[in-house]
Amino acid sequence: MPSTTGVPSIADAAEIPTSLAANAVALPVDPAPAHRSSSTLGTLSPVSFVVNAADTQTPADSTDPDIAALDKGGKLADQLAALHAQAAQEAAENARIDQIVAQGGLDGWIAEALRIMDMPQSYAPGIKKIIMAESGGNPRAINNWDANAARGTPSQGLMQTIPSTFRKFVAPSLANRPITDPVANITAGVRYMIATYGVDTLVSGGRSNHLGQYIGY
Repeated sequence: MPSTTGVPSIADAAEIPTSLAANAVALPVDPAPAHRSSSTLGTLSPVSFVVNAADTQTPADSTDPDIAALDKGGKLADQLAALHAQAAQEAAENARIDQIVAQGGLDGWIAEALRIMDMPQSYAPGIKKIIMAESGGNPRAINNWDANAARGTPSQGLMQTIPSTFRKFVAPSLANRPITDPVANITAGVRYMIATYGVDTLVSGGRSNHLGQYIGY
């Protein structure tokens, strides 16, 4: 009997499964769902991906920014290390020269003169050879017997320069020193020799005759 509220009564509700069972249609059961063929399941369309052409470059075609940065950093580190090594070498050489200069004497004067002229200290042996031949290492030596002395302009000092040569070739920073000043006299003699005979003659210890004997400059 229908309910006046529109909701099936308990008696009607009990009859629903029976009426539904009478009208029910049996559904086929797949006995082997795990063995479905592709025709039963249908086909899957492949998914396509769009690749940026810029991302397809190989390492041979492009440079990784991180690798480039590391390479640049490595080069800068090498350059910095080289600069430190050079500075350390220069400091050691300056310390060596300072020690020679502090000891004074002929070697100290030559070392100081070369430093003032910004010339290699390797020139020192040749300069010393010239000085010993010219003055015997005496900064106050004066030649009173050669042609220059006869003309009234005797050679003086370690490298036996005449006054006019000294004034022309002395290192500018030492121009106020006397001709007998050992360092100033060396700079004048060295610069004169290089201008007149070349640096090779200076390095070799002055001019020599065919027997290898010193003949002055």
